[in-house]
Amino acid sequence: MVPLVAPELTGPRTTRDEVASFATALWEPVRQRLDGGQAHLGGTGAHFDDVAAGLEGFARPLWGLMPLVAGGADIDLDPVLAGLASGSDPASPGYWGLAGDRDQRLVEMAALGLGLAMVPERLWDPLPPQARDHLADWLARINAVDCNDNNWLFFRVLVNLGLGRVGSPLQDAGATAAALDRLESFYLGDGWYADGPSGRCDHYVPWAFHFYGLIYARLAGETDPGRAQRFRERAAVAATDLAHWYDDDGATLPYGRSLTYRFAAAAFWGALAFADVEALPWPQVRGLYTRQLEWWRGRDVDDRGVLPIGYGYPNQLMAETYNSPGSPYWAAKAFLPLAVGDEHPFWASTPAPAPREPVRTQQRPLLVLCDDRAGEHVFALAGGQDGDQFRHGPEKYDKLAYSTVFGVSVPSSGNGLAEQAADSTLVLSEDGLHWRGRRAPLESRVGDGMVWTRWQPWPDVEIETWLWPQLPWHVRVHRIRTDRALHTAEGGWALDRTGDTVATTVGARTATAGEASASYPAGFSGLRDLAGGRAGEVVRAAPNTNLLVPRTVVPMLRGTLEPGTHVLACAVLGSRRPDPAAWQEPVTAVAPASRTVPAPPREVLA
Repeated sequence: MVPLVAPELTGPRTTRDEVASFATALWEPVRQRLDGGQAHLGGTGAHFDDVAAGLEGFARPLWGLMPLVAGGADIDLDPVLAGLASGSDPASPGYWGLAGDRDQRLVEMAALGLGLAMVPERLWDPLPPQARDHLADWLARINAVDCNDNNWLFFRVLVNLGLGRVGSPLQDAGATAAALDRLESFYLGDGWYADGPSGRCDHYVPWAFHFYGLIYARLAGETDPGRAQRFRERAAVAATDLAHWYDDDGATLPYGRSLTYRFAAAAFWGALAFADVEALPWPQVRGLYTRQLEWWRGRDVDDRGVLPIGYGYPNQLMAETYNSPGSPYWAAKAFLPLAVGDEHPFWASTPAPAPREPVRTQQRPLLVLCDDRAGEHVFALAGGQDGDQFRHGPEKYDKLAYSTVFGVSVPSSGNGLAEQAADSTLVLSEDGLHWRGRRAPLESRVGDGMVWTRWQPWPDVEIETWLWPQLPWHVRVHRIRTDRALHTAEGGWALDRTGDTVATTVGARTATAGEASASYPAGFSGLRDLAGGRAGEVVRAAPNTNLLVPRTVVPMLRGTLEPGTHVLACAVLGSRRPDPAAWQEPVTAVAPASRTVPAPPREVLA
C-alpha cells in the first residue's frame, strides 16, 4: 500500500502558521532518513561523491529549519547537533571529508554558517568543546580553497558570518571582504547580477545573489552599512522586474538552470521581509510569496513526503548533473521569513495582486515579458544566453519563448522531432532526423518590446530572428542565409495532452497548409504561417520532455529550404481556453518601432 503524505505537506500555505507547519512537515521525512550528518533520500547520482550528496540531504533542509527556530518554533535539534558532531569529526565513520577546490561541500557549508549566525544558542552552544573545534575547522576550510567564481563566493561570506557570530578565531574578515568585492563586480545594473563572468541572468539570480545579499544586509548591516544598503537598494530595483515573472496563479517563468529547486523562487520575496525591504507594497510582496507557495501545493512532494528531482512532476530528464536526491531541498530557502514574527507587515498584510504591464522589456536578462490576460499566462520572448555548460542548456536558455502555463521542453534524444520536443523554437536539419536549434547566439538585442538575435547552427548558415508580442499572439520572423539544403520545423507551445492515448483521444488536432493547432481540456496551442510555404503538423512529443506535465503535443510548421536567402514568419497563440476567440480572427505582422533592434524584413509586415 502506498503511504499517505502528511496533510501538512499538502495543506494550504497561506498564513505564517501554515507555512511553518509545511516547513516542519517537510523536515520530518528527512529526519527519519538521517544517518549522522547525512540524509539518504534516493538512489540517483550526481557528478560529486555520495558522501557529499548525503551532506546535501542533511544540510539543505536547514535553510528552512534555522529560520523556523529563529522565529520561536520548538524544534528538536538533537539529530542536527549529532550530525554536526559526527560529520565534522575526522575520526568519525560519518565524516564528511575535507573540502577541496570547487567542492560540493563548500555549497552545503552555507546553511551551517547561516544557522550559526542566526541561532548560535541552539546550534553551537550545546555542542561539546571538541565538537565545536571540529566544526569550526571543517567550515574554515572554505577560506583555504577555491570557490567557483560566481554566487558560490556568498557561501564563504555566510560561513564567516557564522564563525564570527560564535567568536571563532578562524573567521577570515579579509576573505569575506574579497569575496564580497568580487560578487559586487558581477552587478550589471537595473537590479540584475550576472552569475559570474558568464554573464547569465535567469530565475536563479534573485534567490541566489539577492537572497544572500539581503541576509548579509540584515546580519552585517551595522558593521558594513554601505554594502548592506547597496544590497537592499539593488533588491528593491530587481523586484520591479521580477514581479512580472509570475502569473495570477503564482506560477513563475521557468527560465534557466536549477529548476528542480521548485519554490525556492519564493525565497526572494521572503528575503525582502527578513531584511525589512519594502520593495513593493507589503501586500504585493506577500501575494507574490504566498501564491508561489500555493502554486506548488500538490506538485512538490512524492508519496514518501520527499521532494523528488523534477519540476512539475518527478523527472530526471530535466535535471542538472549536479542534482543529487537532496538537491531539491534548496527550496527550503523559501522559509526564511519564518524568522520574523506575525507582527511584521509582511505577515500582517493581506496578499494583493502583483503589478501588471502588458509588455515589459528587461534588458539585462534579454527578455520581453508579456502578460497575456486573454490567454491567462505570462510568457517571455528570449534573446538567448550561453547555457552550454548545463544539461539541456540551449533548451533552458535559448528557445524563443517561455511560459508560466506551457513551460518549456527538453529533448530525450537527438533523433526525430518527437524526441527533440521542439516547442517554442525553430530547428533545422540536413537529414530530417537530427535537428539543431538556436544556442549561444552570436549577438542579441532587446528593446522597445522586440527581440533580435543572430545565430549560426552551422558555419555556413546564418539566421536573424525577430520576436515581438501582438497580444494575445506573438510573432516570429527569421531571415535565413544558407549554403546548404535544409529541413525546417518551428514549434508552438507544448500543450498538455493528459488522458490522450493511442486508443483514446480527448483533444482535437488540426494540421493544414500554413497552420497547426491543438485543443485539449488543458487549453489551446496553435501557430499560423505568415510567409507561406510551410505545412502544419501536430507532433506528440516524447513523454517526460516537458517540465510541467509528462505528456504533450506540439503544433509545428514544416518546410524545406534550398541554398539561398529565405524569410520565414509565423504568429503563435496559446491559451488556457480550448477555444480562444483570437484563433478565429486573421492576424498580420505589425512590428513595433524600435531604435535599438534592427528592422525586420518588410515583406512579411502588414
